[in-house]
Amino acid sequence: MYLTLKLRHAPDADTEIPTPKYETEGSSGADLRANFPSNIRNSGKLLMPKSRLLIPTGLMMEIPPGHEVQIRPRSGLAIKNGVTVLNSPGTIDCDYRGEISVILFNSGDDEFKIYHGDRIAQLVVANVVQVKFEVSTELSKTARGSTGFGSTGID
Repeated sequence: MYLTLKLRHAPDADTEIPTPKYETEGSSGADLRANFPSNIRNSGKLLMPKSRLLIPTGLMMEIPPGHEVQIRPRSGLAIKNGVTVLNSPGTIDCDYRGEISVILFNSGDDEFKIYHGDRIAQLVVANVVQVKFEVSTELSKTARGSTGFGSTGID
């Protein structure tokens, strides 16, 4: 069973750039590609070391209620070039209808060129559970309690 995610091309998007797709049958993430406006398609963008850029994908989405799209780094870009998604995972809410863009960060020491059509990130669709927040004067007790902030405290 598949969930349907409607896609629309953004204004000035190159419709020849492939839409997201799963590279293998077991993939949980579908690749997103850079889709630059017509005035910079031939030149691309240069991501300097220790810098970030907002890279357009040329896509707009209608995400079904009760779901979100998460934007995650591609492990190959991270290990080979130190390029990652800065706010990972980036969250796209189901009521957003604008163009999807990805904040890439170059943690490496070398410049990184992003070309039109490059695979830059992956998209994962996830269920969302909204909760009712309730202020209380007490919380239930656990063996850990309030110790071990940032870890379990186990040696």
